[in-house]
Amino acid sequence: MLLTTRGIVFRTLKYGETSVICDIFTEDRGLHAFIAGSVRSTRARMPYPLFQHMSVVEIVAYFREGEGALSRLKEARSGLVYERIPFDVKRGAVALFMAEICRKCIRETEENRELFDFLIEQLLFLDHTDTPIANLHLHFLVQLSAYLGFQPQDETEDGESYFDLQEGVFLLEKPLHGPFLAPAEAGVLKNFLLTPLEECHTIVLDRMQRRGMLQSLLQFYEMHVPGFGEVNSVEILETVFG
Repeated sequence: MLLTTRGIVFRTLKYGETSVICDIFTEDRGLHAFIAGSVRSTRARMPYPLFQHMSVVEIVAYFREGEGALSRLKEARSGLVYERIPFDVKRGAVALFMAEICRKCIRETEENRELFDFLIEQLLFLDHTDTPIANLHLHFLVQLSAYLGFQPQDETEDGESYFDLQEGVFLLEKPLHGPFLAPAEAGVLKNFLLTPLEECHTIVLDRMQRRGMLQSLLQFYEMHVPGFGEVNSVEILETVFG
């Protein structure tokens, strides 16, 4: 069948001399692999820069369903032209981190418009905002967890609490099993849960607090996403925001 849809590029791998294979999260069909021919040639109809991480593309593809199926792109063009992400090293690092997290966590091959719209919103904000972006990757991790089915749950009243990483809940008393977040770090997590995207820069963290929060969130993801593994782009984030 011929599929026409928007998509977000999570990963691109070189294939042969001039082709690429892309993992694209589509608006209409979820995550699928596509092969694009001759994109790395001088006369490419679909130029290679279209398929950079977290690029938004409009595609027409000869679509094949089924586990492990590889569909072929007939046409592709930009669905969203970024103004800052390709030219700003910090924004580019956040986009790279988002792409790696999405590639590790999002595996569904069915339509999920809410998740697709969430990712578009995040990318547009990253590209357009004039506010500081040092907290964006943390806010992204916290909010993405809701779409993945393990958003932290808070049934405690206002005040000091712990966060049980294994169970994904805030508690008034220290969990008897580990690991968990102590009240100071649990309070930061609550702030990220409750603070809108447009205001996440108002959460005040120094470099060490931000690094600690990131490591805790990645540990949380590792406990809830099978095969999550190491996130390579963390080193790049720490370098550009250091």
